[in-house]
Amino acid sequence: MTAIPGPLDATSMRTHLCGRVGTSDVGDSVRVCGWVAKRREHGEHLAFIDLRDHTGIVQCVVPGTVDVRSEYVIAVEGVVRPRPEGTANPELPTGEVELGECTVTVLASAEPPPFAVEDRVDVDETTRLRHRYVDLRRPRMQANLRLRAAVNGALRAAMDRQGFVEVETPLLWAPTPEGAREFVVPSRLHHGSSYVLPQSPQLAKQLLMVAGIDRYYQIARCLRDEDLRADRQFEFSQLDVEASFVNQDDVLAFVSEAVLDAAEAATGQRPGTIETMTWAEAIDRFGTDKPDLRFGMELVDLSPVFEGTGVKAFGAPCVRAIVLRGGATLTRSRLDTLTDRARTLGAKGLAWFRVVEGDDGTAGLDSPLDRFLSDGERSGLLAATAAGPGDLVLVVADEYRVACSVLGQLRVDLAGRPVSEGPYRYAWVVDFPMFDGVDASGNPVAAHHPFTMPHPDDLDRLESDPTSVRSQAYDLVLNGWELGSGSVRIHRGDIQSRVFAVLGITDEEAESRFGFLLGAFRYGAPPHAGFAVGIDRLTAIFAGEDSIREVIAFPKTQSGSDPMTGAPKALAPGTLADLGLRAVPAPARA
Repeated sequence: MTAIPGPLDATSMRTHLCGRVGTSDVGDSVRVCGWVAKRREHGEHLAFIDLRDHTGIVQCVVPGTVDVRSEYVIAVEGVVRPRPEGTANPELPTGEVELGECTVTVLASAEPPPFAVEDRVDVDETTRLRHRYVDLRRPRMQANLRLRAAVNGALRAAMDRQGFVEVETPLLWAPTPEGAREFVVPSRLHHGSSYVLPQSPQLAKQLLMVAGIDRYYQIARCLRDEDLRADRQFEFSQLDVEASFVNQDDVLAFVSEAVLDAAEAATGQRPGTIETMTWAEAIDRFGTDKPDLRFGMELVDLSPVFEGTGVKAFGAPCVRAIVLRGGATLTRSRLDTLTDRARTLGAKGLAWFRVVEGDDGTAGLDSPLDRFLSDGERSGLLAATAAGPGDLVLVVADEYRVACSVLGQLRVDLAGRPVSEGPYRYAWVVDFPMFDGVDASGNPVAAHHPFTMPHPDDLDRLESDPTSVRSQAYDLVLNGWELGSGSVRIHRGDIQSRVFAVLGITDEEAESRFGFLLGAFRYGAPPHAGFAVGIDRLTAIFAGEDSIREVIAFPKTQSGSDPMTGAPKALAPGTLADLGLRAVPAPARA
């Protein structure tokens, strides 16, 4: 039957979704709408259309010919019937039935799409993003966005159940002290002044605690002008949480409940209790504060083994090792590559030891450094690492943080586990350092933000030894990705003043930058704490994706551009004038 273009009347809308037509509908007359996935004609008397919507595909059999092509939008009316014997398609949920004696109405014609709308076709990312409206029709992308909606729904339900109230905070805000570069929005009404788009609702949600909201959450849109990568976009979404009259353990419990609910909604299985470890333990065992717990290869302390050693390569404050089980088969070329990688990461070098079985059946070492070791060092290395024949021991000797971080990255490199690959292993990392390095003026730099409460056991060292002070800050990690961060906040003016002083922030500067928050605190601030979970990262892992771009409807490329809209674009001269701005040439690249 020839397709007839034109609108449908109100009685002609669909009665069923394509992927939901089944054997229970046999004999019923149904109407379905969607996109033409495939069209096949059998002579002049019969045509087959695979019609697709977001639920799947149903086969429609049309008498005669039909003038439609791939991606035409059509409505089909027909009678559900079993497929002829031997023609069922077990790969489709609708594969046992088809629509017969169909009539077709064209709702919209379509040009040939730039790529096939199916998951089996590999398309470069720029082309996909330029035609994102076509890319999003593919089953994988449909599933990802619907999975994201399920995650959001589960998070919201969990927070509602725990007595939190959803409150929206402003997108136009004042500059905040959170470390990342902010997107600036010039004001038309106040030339020379600007808003910024929020890196997070951090200060706004603390003000809500002063306002007595008690338990707040929102699915917050946040923006940071940072370099993009697989787990980072300019725009991102987070479950943002703050609560009054709570401690750290309370917040971990609230957030764990929500995240485990989301995991169950996304995967059908509820993970067990989330493991908790201190920051110091994470660094010591895994070389990173984002530990991937899906595999072993934990760091081993060899410093006692090589204390007072005559081996120059091991004459360092810290000697650490990892063991690659079965790694003795790695070629010399591969070992050289690992050594270069270690140097790139900041190590002076990388020592390696293949563990071999000697003629007497005992384990020995095969390494250019073996001849320099004493018998005690050789046996101590084997005992400390529990390495056996066929294993490979990799050793870094350096300052503590360097040795740990280099081996921590090599551990992840050697495991080669995509972040989205199961099982899902969560970890709470607590007791982060209060400060992380110093600035150009020699003042400590806040590791999180200047409103993080110091650990009560370390308050007496805040001025005398600030780098030893722990904070009441905590991160949630999943498969080596940081899902989010939070902390107990400073609500006492005396402690806040001490922290500002350590950071080199004067009273005048504090009032200028944070006066609206400090002023609110003077009217009675309850003890409060909070957290934020990165929804993009959480959903990407559940969806089996290794880039958050695959779970965002309209992401930016790694260069920060949008191939579909052409953003960012230059503003028209009139718009610049309205804002009191003028364009200046970009600085020359070195």
